[in-house]
Amino acid sequence: MNSTEHLITVERTARYQTLGELSPKTKTIWFALHGYGQLAKFFIRKFNGIMDEETFIVAPEGISRFYLDNKYDRIGASWITREHRDLEADEYIEFLNSVYDKITQDIDVQNITINILGFSQGCATVCRWLNDGHISCKKLVLWAGFFTNGITDMISPKKLEETETYYVYGEQDEFLVKYPEISEAFRSQMKEDIKPTVIPFEGTHRVDEKVLKELIDSWKK
Repeated sequence: MNSTEHLITVERTARYQTLGELSPKTKTIWFALHGYGQLAKFFIRKFNGIMDEETFIVAPEGISRFYLDNKYDRIGASWITREHRDLEADEYIEFLNSVYDKITQDIDVQNITINILGFSQGCATVCRWLNDGHISCKKLVLWAGFFTNGITDMISPKKLEETETYYVYGEQDEFLVKYPEISEAFRSQMKEDIKPTVIPFEGTHRVDEKVLKELIDSWKK
């Protein structure tokens, strides 16, 4: 006898981390979305080097958490898996929209620059979020992301026409160098689809804090 799957909606408690103080001096809000197996409280530390009194960082955390090792010491979070992918995407978009609304409820967003950075798995999450249309941003940084079916599988290029988009990746990224031809084809297609500024750096699959600061400092020149 075959079993039958049923779905039920339940209320979940999700969390996010912030860095800095949201005040009348705030000019820029960053939303930073971590990669697979990371936690927001550690990922947000990558942004210490760009902090000043005019900057506020928000790092939401993937709703699904799990143990990363067989000693049950390290814990990570994930945004999505292929199991009920569309449902999970809808749920994290609702979560991210709620975070955005809560953060901005008492401020005039017309006077604030909204920037977004997605790392690795967080890149697809960011793209789906922006494609939803609830938010927009001035600058989008896609860091070490890879989209098997191309970026247009996640977002319509029209959604990014008013957004300065950057693609940053390490030239020794262990996930990208494993399949160099596929990675190069992906970047070439992405250049056609959304025309990002591509920034390679000497490094592996990580957010390099020096490279991040240099990128953001270059915007001030």
